Amino acid sequence: MEHSPAFTCQAQEGLILCLTSLGFLSSMLQGSLCIYVAGIGGKTGPATERSSICSRSIPRGATSFDVHGTSGVRVHIIYNHDLVREPMSEPRWPLDAKIEITITMDFPSETVNDNKVNHHLLVTEAVAGGAIRKVDFKPTCLFGFCPISFAFPQQSKWTWGPDGHGAVLLVNCDRDSVGSGGMDSTHPSTNLLVCYLQDMSLMILRTQGPSALFAENKLVLQVPASDADKVRVFHAAGNDSYSQYKPVLGPDKLSYVVDHASRQEITFYVEGLAFPDQDFSGLVFFSVTLLESFPDTPVFTDTVVFRVSPWIMTPNTLQPLEVFVCSIERDANPNVDFLSAMRALVKKANCKLTVCPQLENRRDRWIQDELEFGYVEAPHKLFPVVFDSPRNRGLQNFPLRRILGPDFGYVTREPPKSQVSGLDSFGNLDVSPPVMVQGKEYPLGRILIGSFFPRSGGRRMAKVIRDFLYAQVVQAPVEVYSDWLNVGHVDEFLTFVPASDRKGFRLLLASPRACYQLFEEKQQQGHGDAAQFTGLAGMAIITIDEILANETLRRSNRYAQNCIDWNRKILKQQLGLSEEDIIDIPQLFVLRDSYADSFFPDLVNLVVLGTHLGIPKPFGPIVDGQCCLEEKVRSLLEPLGLTCTFINDFFSYFELAGDVHCGTNVLRKPFSFQWWNMIP
Repeated sequence: MEHSPAFTCQAQEGLILCLTSLGFLSSMLQGSLCIYVAGIGGKTGPATERSSICSRSIPRGATSFDVHGTSGVRVHIIYNHDLVREPMSEPRWPLDAKIEITITMDFPSETVNDNKVNHHLLVTEAVAGGAIRKVDFKPTCLFGFCPISFAFPQQSKWTWGPDGHGAVLLVNCDRDSVGSGGMDSTHPSTNLLVCYLQDMSLMILRTQGPSALFAENKLVLQVPASDADKVRVFHAAGNDSYSQYKPVLGPDKLSYVVDHASRQEITFYVEGLAFPDQDFSGLVFFSVTLLESFPDTPVFTDTVVFRVSPWIMTPNTLQPLEVFVCSIERDANPNVDFLSAMRALVKKANCKLTVCPQLENRRDRWIQDELEFGYVEAPHKLFPVVFDSPRNRGLQNFPLRRILGPDFGYVTREPPKSQVSGLDSFGNLDVSPPVMVQGKEYPLGRILIGSFFPRSGGRRMAKVIRDFLYAQVVQAPVEVYSDWLNVGHVDEFLTFVPASDRKGFRLLLASPRACYQLFEEKQQQGHGDAAQFTGLAGMAIITIDEILANETLRRSNRYAQNCIDWNRKILKQQLGLSEEDIIDIPQLFVLRDSYADSFFPDLVNLVVLGTHLGIPKPFGPIVDGQCCLEEKVRSLLEPLGLTCTFINDFFSYFELAGDVHCGTNVLRKPFSFQWWNMIP
């Protein structure tokens, strides 16, 4: 036989890889190797290989063949039953019937060419039925890539869903080292702390086969140039009790020659450096190649792929863990009373309160606008990550200096300073609870971003922030219309509260229509002289009669209602909501220079702490000794099992164009649902 084809096999189940050689090529294709990843798991099974008889190696006169294998090698004949009959006596098969041979090996090889498959080519012109050519296949079977975090049938492809597979990588964006500046990923070190390693994914290069194979050839670990700035790989050298770690792949190095040293498992740690973004899908590929030396000739290559964990926002329906608020004492509008009310509310909700002192907040009380809390998750670890907005006012340094720390990560996106607008503050960023939309599940909810009216132009959240949010994939964003508001934030007209029935939540929308209906009802009941803003020092009161008779105010609120109705349609469509899922909260707005501000403290700009709601006190008309606005809100929300606490923020927040939600921020418990189980 003059020529023999060489081929590799695919695994039937698990990831055993088989390199097979025919004839003289047997000395060249003799080895295999594998990568296996902590947090990802797989099972092994019999390696299989399919080949067809090579026509160019068939001698003249050959008409049929037979095949035999040594112990541990299973040979299967694949043929068309309509064209070929199985031999009844001697196992001889015709050569011209497109018959294929499948070879299955039960166990990995211990030495090179330790198994054999042979076939005999038979010819009629020679001795009747005699074999004129005997050809040996000498396969060497080795284990291949075997990720171990959760079972999946192949490691070179990442698949979403409960039946999906793939390796997960965390961005090492926390700061475990006390006293170091910035995130851990900005400080590559050869003396890695144990806590650093816990933020990384384990990657094991596993080789199983004849030692001579690896002594005579090179193992090269590689990362594509396009992925190199997204990851860093450390090689763990040493024994079980002591190891040193050196960076071997990353932004400044694309390949690494592995010192095999007769070890069958070589340990690496993979560190994520970048979140998914517009120019990065989140997938990172590593390959390992067996190279013949002199010259370097690739013999076999295999690949493993990681997906970087996305940054995930937490909705109001998740359990509160820690509330953040600023202390403003030495100021024309101090928040001492507000802070006292928040302490009481947080105590009722049984969560932690963190107060940012004035020395650190530098008179910037809008902590909701400065940052947004989320988290990252891999099968082996989960930790919160704060997303720092580009507004960069008094609280600019607070997330980086005070929140970034051990197992608490940090991420930011900075557009050019000239492009930053009020819509880049994170009061303009929200996320819904889990929803189903036209049969499609969003188990982690959908991000809501305030933007301008379609086709109108105007203010919009910066592209680098929107790109980042869209690239996380798992909370597919919805853009709504918020540019009609002076401040321009979504939290001025919508929020979500938990509920024990239906979808598990309600969407609250600010509603001028509902407010006018309420005031008209009170007027008809003879309470037209009840006044808004009663009891507020220095504030002129305005009666229900005067509010209803004010045509300028009524026109302003018709416009505001139209804008909210536009968003209502978007939210119903994009979140799969019905009217029963929405509660209209009475609210009035006033137009100033074509942009709207709330007329009284904004009742939907509230903080949700479990079943406890901290709601801006509206100072509405007093009817029968009760604020009719507060009474109405209680009647709408308390049947859901919620407790309404009205907090006076009039001078400390409302008069400065914000309310309770704007002045607070909440770290929440992550979803129990694991993001890789969804199908984006």
